Amino acid sequence: MKSIKFILAGILFGIIMSKSEAISWYRIQEMFRFQAFHMYGFIGTAVALGTLGVFLIKKFKIRDSGGNPIVFQDKDKGWPRYIIGGTIFGLGWALTGACPGPMFVNIGFGYWAMLIVIFGALVGTYLYGLLKNKLPH
Repeated sequence: MKSIKFILAGILFGIIMSKSEAISWYRIQEMFRFQAFHMYGFIGTAVALGTLGVFLIKKFKIRDSGGNPIVFQDKDKGWPRYIIGGTIFGLGWALTGACPGPMFVNIGFGYWAMLIVIFGALVGTYLYGLLKNKLPH
């Protein structure tokens, strides 16, 4: 019964992703071909809301549901790894037409070919776990 809030959040996420057409392969291809603003507006809105949320958490010292302070840790400023990681992520996104969240929403819509994409994402994550100590961080 404690998990119901997560199930409801997932259902709401799926509805928002589908109604906004963010799971549409065609919308994603339009974005990567610079043919439409739709996805850029969607992503930009998410970034703006996330920025506002972090600002409000810091300003009002908001605590989590357990009463603990929310702490933001500074990230490493080594930009090459972000360029490389972002490029790999973007190539996967462009080739499959989906990023991690919409992959599961597409399964819910009956696009069973996304199972191949999810399998590839899981294999890639597993390989990263095996190789992470040998990679530059």
